Amino acid sequence: MQSAWIGDALAAALTRDGKEGLSRQLTRWLRQWIGEGKLAADTRLPASRDLARQLGIGRNTVIDAYEQLLAEGYLDTRHGSGTFVCALFKRHTVAAPEQRTTLGLSDRGQTLEALTRRDDDYHGAFVPCIPEIRAFPHRQWQQLLARHQRQARLLDFNYQAGGGLPALRQALADYLQMSRAVRCHPDQILITQGTQHSLALCALLLADPGDVAWMEEPGYLGARVALHMAGLQTVAAPVDEHGLDPEKIADPRPPKLIYATPSYQYPLGVTMPLARRLTLIDHARQANAWIIEDDYDSEFRYSSQPLPALQGLSEDARVIYLGTLSKVMYPGLRTGYIVVPETLVDAFRAANTRLNPEGHYPLQSALAEFIENGQFARHIRRMRDLYQERQHCLRAVVADSVASEWAWSSGHAGMHVLATLPPHLDETRLSQMAALEGIWLATLGKHFQAPPDRQGLVIGYAGVTEQDIRRGVGVMDRLARAHL
Repeated sequence: MQSAWIGDALAAALTRDGKEGLSRQLTRWLRQWIGEGKLAADTRLPASRDLARQLGIGRNTVIDAYEQLLAEGYLDTRHGSGTFVCALFKRHTVAAPEQRTTLGLSDRGQTLEALTRRDDDYHGAFVPCIPEIRAFPHRQWQQLLARHQRQARLLDFNYQAGGGLPALRQALADYLQMSRAVRCHPDQILITQGTQHSLALCALLLADPGDVAWMEEPGYLGARVALHMAGLQTVAAPVDEHGLDPEKIADPRPPKLIYATPSYQYPLGVTMPLARRLTLIDHARQANAWIIEDDYDSEFRYSSQPLPALQGLSEDARVIYLGTLSKVMYPGLRTGYIVVPETLVDAFRAANTRLNPEGHYPLQSALAEFIENGQFARHIRRMRDLYQERQHCLRAVVADSVASEWAWSSGHAGMHVLATLPPHLDETRLSQMAALEGIWLATLGKHFQAPPDRQGLVIGYAGVTEQDIRRGVGVMDRLARAHL
């Protein structure tokens, strides 16, 4: 936390309901931030008179808090310079970027570390794309899983090489044909350990280092990471109100891969219409490129039935279809799948067996029954209703806040909405200050390769209770009003 922001952060954190004195609150928050490393060693605190004026409180209140922290060893004073976080807390600080090279990471490793850095506390309001795990039928699932574990053959606990349990691939093929109009039979389905695993396989098997990949701009950071790690050069493919627009790509080099989320573009939340889908397929055919269709949360659509998948629009469409069960059921399931053309099945199976030896067949057996006996479809229907209710709650609470003046995406599908901020608000600062109060505000800017042309917040609501929605919007409202 920069010294200049300490006053803003404290103003957002302090409560004036009389339950806890202001001096005690100041002491508690500063002690906590120093202990967590959010206030780094040698950070200069505002002068007591300046902080008191900024917070609208008495100077003695600030002095009392500073003196208590001085006595506890969290702060020290330097004659003529002011009050600083004690140097003993240097052990909590993070190495500066220029020091990271001493960790022994390769250039690729440093790039990966920089792109994937995030907080460990990845839950609550308003983390995007996290399902409501409290509403999952845990008891029924545990009973089902326990039974399949007991009944499993000894062979089921060994490494496998079949692309996934046949029963699960059959259940998924039936589901995808009916719900998404995907053209496939069970042998074309490869079970993976999630979407990142699927993306890595596609990038390694379908392109070479130095090849060009079109990447939605803005787009899913995890896909960009997978493409970069495979040595591809990602070209920004502009996204408008109809999704990825292949006609507006400035780079003349033909792509080898095209990554797209046509059902509900992440993070802008737009759906690609049929005409644009056919245009994209035609571009891929002309370039001899593969489209990676990430259908990450198409089950959750609130105003109409989902459009057919890109993969099912043409028999010769050059499309690799990716899906996941983790966003429908629970994230820790770590189970996804790829639908590949018949000509690529053997290559994908062989590579997957070598790079990520298959396992978990008792779990896959339980999943197959969960889908076949209708529990999967019933859970989707319940979650669709619940998520729609929560989005309605979010919009109702936002309507009574300053955030009502922001531009909000339609939210006709998915598990998140996008709030585009007015120019005077800094998305990064707003996110950092909200984090101090336990609110996760994912910034839009990190999803751009080039400097972003707008600022916004990607607001996840699916896994957030109505109580937490109200609290989270309250925090956003207070922080935003402080910077009007």
